[in-house]
Amino acid sequence: MEGELKNLLRICVLTVASLLHCYFIAAKIPKGLQRLLSLFPIIILLSTIPFNLYTFHIGALAWFYLAWLCNFKLLQFAFDQGPLSSSSSLDVLHFTLVAGFPIKMKNKEILKCHLKFPSSILEALSKATVIGLLVYCYNYKQYIHPNILVTLYLLHCYLLTQLILDVGAIPAQVILGCELEPQFNAPLLSTSLQDFWGRRWNRRVSDVLRGTIYNPLRGFLKRRIAPQWASYPAIFITFMASGLMHELLYYHLTRKSPSWEVTCFFVLQGIFVDMEILLKKKLPATNKFRLHRAVSGPLALANLALTGVWLCFTQLVRNGILEKIIVEVQSVFRFLEGQ
Repeated sequence: MEGELKNLLRICVLTVASLLHCYFIAAKIPKGLQRLLSLFPIIILLSTIPFNLYTFHIGALAWFYLAWLCNFKLLQFAFDQGPLSSSSSLDVLHFTLVAGFPIKMKNKEILKCHLKFPSSILEALSKATVIGLLVYCYNYKQYIHPNILVTLYLLHCYLLTQLILDVGAIPAQVILGCELEPQFNAPLLSTSLQDFWGRRWNRRVSDVLRGTIYNPLRGFLKRRIAPQWASYPAIFITFMASGLMHELLYYHLTRKSPSWEVTCFFVLQGIFVDMEILLKKKLPATNKFRLHRAVSGPLALANLALTGVWLCFTQLVRNGILEKIIVEVQSVFRFLEGQ
């Protein structure tokens, strides 16, 4: 663990230095291809340095924050778009925090931010408490029915994903004193797959995918095909890109050759979302039956649960990642008890 923390400190120093380069040097280069080329070494560096971390709770966070979110923000920054653009009028501190953490400020006038107790701390503590109770239950898993145990594992993964984003927001919110946009928006209340992926689940990832892939691709396609059809291939390719990024995340976790299962999951979701949007447009036009949200919501969640368990969760179990997560949490508890 000592070596892991030293690597983490080294990565933090390299990341801050890289972002300072982006703010003071790359920002002075004309937007477009020239700025993108100047950022290319930084993007390569941020993509590779997280592979020096091997624990789940440190390594996965570092890869997710740097190799995915930060790099996608820098891709937008290369063309003076996104949260790091010149129109955002960020000082060096805000630029570094917005680039390096999964945050989005509610108050656009960032200079008016004032220090308040971060709501993200309470959210993180509540989720961490439930995860702690789940880990305690695993000590008695030999007495728990297999189906119930799988349900507990799924709940653990669901809460852990949210906790990862909450933890990332805490340092930025403490330093900035600003109210931040929530990372999730009650995903279990989703009324459709489009609602789940577009407005409720992991909203910071949705933001960067929308800015780097969906919007540019949709604009490009509108000039080449009928505008009403441009969104369908854009949505599908955006989901495929998300699948590939998740595949890289799984590679970071397992250090094994990709099985492409998680990519298949997102490809399927892209197809389902396109079908859902098409049906929503066609059924009202033909006065056909349209499902009530009380029915469409559970159907969407059932779709996610079944395909997610089949293509994502089983891969984590098969490669021992779930056990690794549990062991790491139990080690933290033992350390705290020893103190």
